[in-house]
Amino acid sequence: MIKANISKIQGKIASVCKKIGRNPSEVILIGVTKYAEADKIKEAIEAGLTHIGENKVQEAQRKFPALEPFNAKMTKHMIGHLQTNKVKPALRYFDFIQSVDSLKLAVEIEKQATVLNKNVDILVEVNTSMEEQKFGMDAYEVIPLIEEISRLPHIRVRGLMTISALTDRQEVARKCFQDLRFLNDRCKEAFAGRPGVNMQFLSMGMTDDYEIALEEGSNMLRIGRAIFAEEKAS
Repeated sequence: MIKANISKIQGKIASVCKKIGRNPSEVILIGVTKYAEADKIKEAIEAGLTHIGENKVQEAQRKFPALEPFNAKMTKHMIGHLQTNKVKPALRYFDFIQSVDSLKLAVEIEKQATVLNKNVDILVEVNTSMEEQKFGMDAYEVIPLIEEISRLPHIRVRGLMTISALTDRQEVARKCFQDLRFLNDRCKEAFAGRPGVNMQFLSMGMTDDYEIALEEGSNMLRIGRAIFAEEKAS
C-alpha cells in the first residue's frame, strides 16, 4: 500500500508540474511519520522515499534508532514546534529544522550546534494564515529575524515554511501559499549574497492541499496521511 501511495502522489506531482511548466525533480516529497511506526517508515524508504519528517522530538527518539541502517539514504526533518529545551536531542536526530519561529530558538540551536561542531539547515516558520492557535512568525518579523540569524555561524537559513489555514476554501489556502512565496522572494532580494542565507526552499503543502501548494511554488511537500494512513492516497 505504501509503495502504491507514494507512486500515486509522485504521479500527481508530475501532472501538476507538467500543467504549470515546472520540473517535478525540483520537488522534495517529505513523508511525515506522525502516523507511522518504524516498520512502515522502512517500507517507505525501500519504496524510494528519501526525506522523512517528524513532529515531535520524543517520537524521533523512539522511532529513529531502528532506522539507523537507512541513514545514508534519507534526510530527517523536524517539522513540528520545537521547544528550546528539546534542541539538544533534536540536533542529534534531525538533519533539517523546519520550524524556527524565534530568535531565542535560533540562539539555542546555535549554542548546541557549536557543541556538536555541526552546521544546521533551518527554515523559518511563518504564520501566513494568522490563526492564533498556530506557531510561526508574522510576515513582518521574518526579515529582521533572518538578519539576526545570519550572524550565527552554525546556522544556514534555507527558506520558509508555512501551514495553510484549516479550511475547505481553496482560495484561502492558495492565499497563504502566495503570501509565503512573495515573502520568500523579498528575502531572496534582501539577503542576496549573504553568507549563511540561501532562500532555496518553500515548504508548504500537506495531504489536503499539496496540489495547490505546488501551483504556488512549493518545492517541499510534507505528506503523512496520504502515504501512511489511508487505504488510497488522495
